[in-house]
Amino acid sequence: MCRLLGRRAELHMEMSNFRQAVQDGDAMCRLTPLSPKAHYVKALALNKAGYNEEALQEYFYCLALKPDWTSVKLETQKMLSEMFSVFKKDGLPTSSLPHHQTGPASQLKPASLLLGSLHSTPRRWSQTPIGRRESLSDTGAETKSSCEDSKTLASVVAALPLPPGLKRKFSDEPQGSAPPNKLPRKVLCSDESSSSQMPAACCSERREVPPQLLDSTDMDCSVCMRLFYEPVTTPCGHTFCMKCLERCLDHNPNCPLCKENITEYLATRGYHKTLLMEEVLQRYLSEELAERSKVHQEEMAELSNLTREVPIFICTMAFPTIPCPLQVFEPCYRLMIRRSMETGTKQFGMCIADDIKGFADYGCMLEVTDVKFQPDGRSVVDTVGVSRFRVLSHGHRDGYNTAKIEHLEDQKVDGEELVELQKLHDFVYEQASTWFTSLKDNMKNQIVCHFGQLPVKDCDIQGSASGPAWCWWLLAVLPLEKRAQLSILAMTTLRERLSTTCRVLSLVTRKHPPPRRPSSAAASSSPL
Repeated sequence: MCRLLGRRAELHMEMSNFRQAVQDGDAMCRLTPLSPKAHYVKALALNKAGYNEEALQEYFYCLALKPDWTSVKLETQKMLSEMFSVFKKDGLPTSSLPHHQTGPASQLKPASLLLGSLHSTPRRWSQTPIGRRESLSDTGAETKSSCEDSKTLASVVAALPLPPGLKRKFSDEPQGSAPPNKLPRKVLCSDESSSSQMPAACCSERREVPPQLLDSTDMDCSVCMRLFYEPVTTPCGHTFCMKCLERCLDHNPNCPLCKENITEYLATRGYHKTLLMEEVLQRYLSEELAERSKVHQEEMAELSNLTREVPIFICTMAFPTIPCPLQVFEPCYRLMIRRSMETGTKQFGMCIADDIKGFADYGCMLEVTDVKFQPDGRSVVDTVGVSRFRVLSHGHRDGYNTAKIEHLEDQKVDGEELVELQKLHDFVYEQASTWFTSLKDNMKNQIVCHFGQLPVKDCDIQGSASGPAWCWWLLAVLPLEKRAQLSILAMTTLRERLSTTCRVLSLVTRKHPPPRRPSSAAASSSPL
């Protein structure tokens, strides 16, 4: 009889008659309350009918009666992941966490999913989602049979052997049983979520946890092995510190624990803090959380102190006032850029590579103006040169290079030297303007697209610590090797830099003389 009911329930589900399928599954459970198959059929029918919480309860019955049923374990894990996921069904991140939602499926009480529900009256079918408020059973036999099933299933669950290392204690244990040595993390979270949903009359007496039962190691992040700080939960249900998860996703788009692919989570960058976990930490481990917060603030202060140590990006030549767009894909540089934004400095050093020392002795400080994150974790970073520096010592931090630096400034002159410097400045500028005007249109367009137009002359050639902006623009567009550009970057006198640039322009003009033009055309042209 039970087998025929199961076949008929499957046919009803195929024909989308979920109401009849649930009734058949319920009849199977009344006939054979200890049959895992009966509860499995009922769970399938409830799931297809949209009663996720009731279906999850039936899956738990199946696992209590048959703990090694792998397919049911996977289906249960999938349902739990969907219920507590930060994503909606369309793949977009939700605005709040599951315990803030108001739908019936989001009001799960972890303590009542399995054992607690065995001793409680069944949920009325009127408490269903909108559009499914019709009664699934018109008889009162369900209440009686469910109570009988509860007693039988409770005895079965209590008789099941505990897996090794399991700390959880059942609620129906004798009062005189010895307390556990530790209060597990899941019990704390369960108590917290349950108490937040209890009626006001039941919340008048708040449960107090004895201090000797608390152990802060139960709240340690599995990556940094320290207390959770800004905890976030992945779609697969694992919790980490936000910074720890970000660093792990820099290397691999998989969960650090279960290795489930969470590329969608990375693409949306939906790092929403788990408010329930934060509340548990504040209530039960307030002193440890305060100490953890203090350590984090000290670490951030150290990272933001650019006078002691500067992060170094080893890539290309950069110059003051000149834009330098970067595509960042290496994990170490992802971390470096993210830290520069979080600390508020938005600056790092740019140097070219050196075969002996790792990177050159001179470089340019870059300031981040914009960051665009890609779905795969890469980022396009827009930066602009700020100032020059000389490396005093090399260092290393979390996979990227660092350095203690000394900022460079041009030596100022006055009197006759300033007059001669102004004449040299004007002469080289006219020479550079003539050379740029003589270039072919396609080459000029490429230069303008990457570096912009030739900057105008500065009124005060010594007004900036790095000298006139047009000098660096010219150095960036001239066909010079990086080592030659580096030697000019390291010069601290404007006269020396202008003289070297003048010689380079003369050499380039001799190698590629400008095409001859009619005098009328030459008279009508003007420097750009």
